[in-house]
Amino acid sequence: MANIDVGNAGDLQSQIEEVEALSSIYGDEWCVIDEAARIFCIKITDDIDYPKLKACLQIILPHDYPSAAPPVYQINAAWLRGPDRKTLSNSLEELYVENTGESILYLWVEKIREFLLEKSQSTDTVEQPEVRNMATEEEEVADDVEMPDYRTLKLNKENVHLFENHSSDKELPPIKLGETITERRSTFQPHLAPVVTPRQVRMVLDKLFENKKIASATHNIYAYRIYCEEKQSFLQDCEDDGETAAGGRLLHLLQILDVRNVLVVVSRWYGGILLGPDRFKHINNSARNILVQEGYTSSADEASKAGGKNKKSKSKKTK
Repeated sequence: MANIDVGNAGDLQSQIEEVEALSSIYGDEWCVIDEAARIFCIKITDDIDYPKLKACLQIILPHDYPSAAPPVYQINAAWLRGPDRKTLSNSLEELYVENTGESILYLWVEKIREFLLEKSQSTDTVEQPEVRNMATEEEEVADDVEMPDYRTLKLNKENVHLFENHSSDKELPPIKLGETITERRSTFQPHLAPVVTPRQVRMVLDKLFENKKIASATHNIYAYRIYCEEKQSFLQDCEDDGETAAGGRLLHLLQILDVRNVLVVVSRWYGGILLGPDRFKHINNSARNILVQEGYTSSADEASKAGGKNKKSKSKKTK
């Protein structure tokens, strides 16, 4: 008969019970990122009714948690850096040591909430827009890797008004969902919408972020290109959302494929294992796939080979 790992079976049951309890306690604040990979997140604020500070705790549960290993965690908050981050991390680790072998997530969540409350009461901290920067992974990219300055791809926004007056400006465009790419616990998922004005870009982004899973992604990278027939010019922009250079690379892809009137968003959920430069490959591959899926480029081969100008195939011989 095959041996049954009683410890792992017991850990799995403990995890299931803990997740069910947390889901019941925190409701919409609790989010399942990848149930099979045991990846979850929870949004935490200092005050439910009038929040001043917020943080997102992303958790990966190892197969031997809680009996022998702690959860793998990451705290995303723009204001949390330096000494504050170290203090909070030390508090969570002390809690784990004091409760080794027991379910710890509820205690962690409430400790973070307590920290937020103390922070908001002791200072007049003004929360900046959340930028989920993963400096450790950015540093993993070798110094000798040439990083083009994609900022030159952005156009001056002084002519934005030329793109605002459009008959369908007030309509929310249809949003398409692409297939996910997963590597080493990181998951990438693309979204696409046809857009003809910057207002529609904002509408699509707002709609996407209503989805708590998308809103809780470690990074939501996007780029768009809008073409004005009257002026024969493009309006284009991009956003890294903390994944340095990813937005520019995505915009560059849209340019070399010469696609127009489209917004592409790639959500990434970090799985706790650094991918290094491979993360850029997965972001662009996700974008290529959905552009092919929605007919913006004819084939995956064309999308992957595109560069600079699209080359034409050899002309047919004349009879």
